[in-house]
Amino acid sequence: MKRRWFLSISLGLVSVLAIVGLGSCSPSVAAISIPPTQQEGIWVSSTGKVTVIPDIAILSLGIVAQEASVAEAQTRASEAMHQVIAAMTDNGIEAKDIQTQHFNIHQRTRWDDDDEEEVVIGYRVTNMVSAKIRNADYESRPLDYRAGIIIDAVTEAGGDLIRIDQVGFSVDDPTAYYAEAREKAIADARAKAEHLADLAGVSLGKPIYIVEGSQFPPIWEAYSYMGGGGMAPLMPTEAAASISPGEVEVSLVIQVGYGIN
Repeated sequence: MKRRWFLSISLGLVSVLAIVGLGSCSPSVAAISIPPTQQEGIWVSSTGKVTVIPDIAILSLGIVAQEASVAEAQTRASEAMHQVIAAMTDNGIEAKDIQTQHFNIHQRTRWDDDDEEEVVIGYRVTNMVSAKIRNADYESRPLDYRAGIIIDAVTEAGGDLIRIDQVGFSVDDPTAYYAEAREKAIADARAKAEHLADLAGVSLGKPIYIVEGSQFPPIWEAYSYMGGGGMAPLMPTEAAASISPGEVEVSLVIQVGYGIN
């Protein structure tokens, strides 16, 4: 009777994590199930990683204004945002790379003990945008230098109303790096499967099942600042000095099922 072997990472549902970088960006989880008709084989999971120097910075910032009336708060926020956007475009950020992420008008109230009711005391207008800083001239003006200069400019333009949530570094087009990571993952999967086949005393067959986890551009969150809210204003020299893009990691996870001979 012919002897059959079955080696598997899991017989049930397998969760595969595609690791996409460092920082605040949430990883994606892809659920992978082994085909129910497949009763034998060698199943392995593998991760391919490529370390990359980022070529873009993603700046998340905005304006928060509080006044007694909606009109006053909106006017103040609008004027400040126009100055902030002008500071960004004056420093080389294209209008197409500036996008509104969040706009909100919030009524502020307090409790009146005498009347036992909420009393309106003002309005808060929040306008947040994201801006992409491209590394157009890396040799003469490194990405961290440009990001620091732009943070200096928007901090000065927005004054006490400025809010800087974060600065993230990433890769504008990670396609080629994912291809390289994929090649490494496939090679690693093959090596693992061959080792398992040798240990089990069987001959490794062709791949019969391949699946890859989801991909997202890698982002490393490097910086966070909120002005005007009780924190000391950030000095321009400190902004420029505190930012370093470092490296980001492009990675993905695959699962491969091999037949056995």
